[in-house]
Amino acid sequence: MTDPTPPSMSGEEMHALVERLYPLCRSITGDGLRRTLEIVGEHLPLTVTEVPTGTEVLDWNVPKEWNIRDAYVKDAAGRRVIDFRESNLHVVGYSVPVSGTYTLEELRPHLHTLPDQPDLVPYRTSYYAETWGFCLSRRVLDGLGEGPYEVLIDSTLADGSLTIAEHVVPGELADEVVVSCHVCHPSLANDNLAGVAVAVALARGLRRPRYTYRFLFMPGTIGAITWLALNRERVRLVAGGLTLACAGDPGALTYKRSRRGDAVIDRAVTYVLRDRPHEVLDFSPYGYDERQFCSPGFDLPFGSLTRTPYAQYPEYHTSGDNPGFVTPAAMADTLDALTQVVEVLEGNRTYLNLSPYGEPQLGRRGLYESLGGRSDTKQAQLAMLWVLNLSDGEHSLLDIARRSELPFAAVKGAALALLDAGLVKEKA
Repeated sequence: MTDPTPPSMSGEEMHALVERLYPLCRSITGDGLRRTLEIVGEHLPLTVTEVPTGTEVLDWNVPKEWNIRDAYVKDAAGRRVIDFRESNLHVVGYSVPVSGTYTLEELRPHLHTLPDQPDLVPYRTSYYAETWGFCLSRRVLDGLGEGPYEVLIDSTLADGSLTIAEHVVPGELADEVVVSCHVCHPSLANDNLAGVAVAVALARGLRRPRYTYRFLFMPGTIGAITWLALNRERVRLVAGGLTLACAGDPGALTYKRSRRGDAVIDRAVTYVLRDRPHEVLDFSPYGYDERQFCSPGFDLPFGSLTRTPYAQYPEYHTSGDNPGFVTPAAMADTLDALTQVVEVLEGNRTYLNLSPYGEPQLGRRGLYESLGGRSDTKQAQLAMLWVLNLSDGEHSLLDIARRSELPFAAVKGAALALLDAGLVKEKA
C-alpha cells in the first residue's frame, strides 16, 4: 500500500522545475532532450536507453539526430531581428543548416507567424522533411524592410540516437501502472513541462506500492512507438496507464477514456474527478501518445489526463505558453487528482460475502458499536451494507463506490472492518 504521506513536491517546487527546464531547446532527439532528462534525473533515478538512427520500430525508423547551436536573421546593421538565443521557438524544429544572404521576399516562404495573434511566436517543426525556417511574431515581420538579411542556422542532422528514460517504482505485483510524458517540445511550459513536473512529483511520493509504477519520459509519437517496439512482451503487464500533458493551465481537468472505454483506469479517474470541475471525453485516435498505446494491436488500457486539452487554449504551441501561463496551484491540483487515482487503484479489491443469505447481524459482531461517536457513523454503516450487498465476487470496491456514490475511503474502510469480522474474504 502507499503511505498516507503528502506529495513530495509542492506546487511551487513543480513550478520551479518547469522554469528550469523551459529555456532548453528540446526536440525528438538531441542534446537538449538529454539535458532535460539529466535534470529530471536529479529528482528521480532514471534508466536511459539510446536507440540508434535507422532502427526499425514497428512501421517506423528512428530518425536522424538533430542538434542546434545558434541561429539568426541579421539586418544590414548586424542587428539580430530573429534570434535563437532569445527564444528557441524562433527556429523551426529539425531545420537543416543554412548560411547565406536573402531578401525578405526570398525569406518569406521560410517565415512562420500567427496573423490572428500578432504578438506571439508560433511553434513549428519539420521532423521528417528536410527543410528550414524561422518563427516570429507577425508584428516583427510587419516591421521588416526588404533586406538583404544575413541568415544562419548552425545545426546538424546526422546519424545519432533517440533517447528514452524510465523510472520504475517496484511494487508487490508485477502488474504495472504506466505514466507517460512527452519531453520533445522546446520552450512550452504547459504542453509538456508541467506534465513532466507533475509526473516527477507523483513518482517521488510513492512508497511501497502494490502495483509497479513505470514513468516514461520520451519524445512524442516516435518515442512511444519505439518503447512499444522494444517492450512488446512487457506490455502484457500493463494494468492501466495515463498520458500526462497540459497539466498546469488554469482550466478544469479533462480525461479522455482509453479505447476500451470502461477499463479500471477509466473508472478510477472518472470516479476521482466526480467531485471537482472536469470534463470526460470518449476515446479518439488523435491526441497524445495514448493513441499509440491504444492502437488495435496493443489495445492497452491507456487514458489521457490534461487540464485544458491540446489546441483548445490560445497559448497552445506559441510563445504564450511560458512559465507565467502555468500556476503552482493548477499543478498541485493535477497532482492531487493523480494521487487520489493511485489511492483508488492501490486499495481496489474484490470480496466475497461469506454470509450472503439475508443481512448478517452486525451488532453482535461489534461492528455497529465500533462506529459509535464518529461524525460519519451513518456513512460508515451505509458503506458496510453496500459492501455486503455487492461483494459477490463480481463487483470491486471501486464498482461499489461508484454505484453507492460514497467516498472510496469509506467503502474501503467498511470492507476492511468486515474482513476483520470474518464476514467477507478477498477473491483470489
